Amino acid sequence: MKDTLLLGQVLSFESDPFRSDPERAALWRRRGGVVLRAGRILEVGEAGAMRDKYPRADIHDFADALLSAGFVDAHAHYPQTGIIASWGKQLIDWLNHYTFPEEMRFEDEACARETAERYFDLVLANGTTTVASFCTIHPVSVDAFFDAALARGLRVVGGKTCMDRNAPDGLLDTAQSAYDDSKRLLERWHGQGRASYAITPRFSPTSTPEQLAALGALWQEFPDCPMQTHLSEQLPEIEWVRQLFPEARDYLDTYEQFGLLGPNALFGHAIHLTPRETARLREVGAALIHCPTSNSFIGSGLFDMAARMGEGHRIGLATDTGGGSSFSMLRTMAAAYEIAQLRGTALHPAQLWWLATAGSASALRLADRIGNLAPGMDADIAVLDLASTPAIEQRAARAETVWETLFPTIMMGDDRAIRAVYANGRLQNGRASSSAQ
Repeated sequence: MKDTLLLGQVLSFESDPFRSDPERAALWRRRGGVVLRAGRILEVGEAGAMRDKYPRADIHDFADALLSAGFVDAHAHYPQTGIIASWGKQLIDWLNHYTFPEEMRFEDEACARETAERYFDLVLANGTTTVASFCTIHPVSVDAFFDAALARGLRVVGGKTCMDRNAPDGLLDTAQSAYDDSKRLLERWHGQGRASYAITPRFSPTSTPEQLAALGALWQEFPDCPMQTHLSEQLPEIEWVRQLFPEARDYLDTYEQFGLLGPNALFGHAIHLTPRETARLREVGAALIHCPTSNSFIGSGLFDMAARMGEGHRIGLATDTGGGSSFSMLRTMAAAYEIAQLRGTALHPAQLWWLATAGSASALRLADRIGNLAPGMDADIAVLDLASTPAIEQRAARAETVWETLFPTIMMGDDRAIRAVYANGRLQNGRASSSAQ
C-alpha cells in the first residue's frame, strides 16, 4: 500500500497550552505535510521536505485548508440523537420527559442500529473522529454503537448505561444483570478494533448502593477500562443525591465508597464541586469532562475552567448530545469560550483547540494514540476550510496572526468548515483533493 501525503496548513501541539505559553505550545506550519502509512502518522514536516522524502506517495493538496487532529468528544449520549434541541427542561425533567421515553425505543435493535449509523454520520460530518458515549440499558444498543464505529474504523469508548431505580420499568435492570451484561459486553468489545468499553452507571440517583457496588467490583476486575458517569451537574440534583445517600460526605463519595473512583474515571459536568471533591479528584487523577453547550442549554451552571486547570485537573471537552445542543466540537469550543468569559477568563484559541483534541484524548487516557498530529499517532485527521462562510472569510481576511485566522472558525464555524475527515488513515467524509506530483 502506498503512503499518503496530505498537504495544507498543519496545526499540532508540543505541550499543554494551559501549562505553558499557548502560542509556543502549538506548532503551526503554514505549508506543511502529514504522511500516512497503514493507519498511522509516519511523519509531519514542511511540505517541500515531505514531497522530496516521499516522492512515490499519493499526494492530496488541500492548499490553505487546515490539517488538524480529528476532534475528540469525551462525553455524549448517542441514543439522544433524535431528541437534540428539545425545548424547555432542566435536568430531572429532561430525563423524564425526553430522555427516558426515547431510550425505551432502543430495545428494538433496528432503532438502535439506525440511530448509531445516523449519529456517526453526523459527528464525522463535524470533524469528530473519537467519541465516548453512553448507550442505553439494552445490550443491543451497545452492539449497534460498536458495530457502526468498527465499520468506519473509528476509535470509540462506550458502555451499557446501568439503572435500577428512579427510571421507568422498561429502563430498569438490577445489580446482578448490570454486572452480568456489562461484563459480557466488556469481554466482547474492549480492545476489539479501536473500541474501549466503559463501565457506565448513569449517575448515583438511578443506581442503588447494591448496583454501584456491583459495578465497582466489575471495575476492580478490569481496572484498565474507563468508567464514565455524571457528577454535580445541577444544584437540585445534588440535593436529591444528598437525600438518597444521607451517609455520604458529598456527591463524589457516592461513587468513591463503592469503588467507582480512580484514574480511569470520567466525570461528566462536575460544575458544583466542594473543596474535598476537587482535591480528591485531583489526587486520584480522574478526568472532568466540560460540556458547555449542555450546561447553558439545560441551565446547569458555569464550569470554572481557570480554577480547575489551576488545580491541575485533567479536563476534556464534550458535546453531551442530546442535552448539548450541537454535534459540532467547533460550536462546543465557542460555548467553552463564552462560559469562561462569564467566569472572567478569555481562553486562547490554542487552549480551546487543545481541549477539543489533545486535552480530550488525555482525559480518555488515549493521548498516546489520538488528539495530535505526530509520528506514531493514529491517522485521525480533520481538514478545515478557514473561510467556510462569507462572515468567516471576511473576518479571517483581516487577521494579523494565525490565531486570529482560526478564531472566527471556532466562534462561527459549523459542518461547512469540514473539508474532509480521515479516520485510521481512511477518508471517511468529504473529498480528497486531486493528487498532484
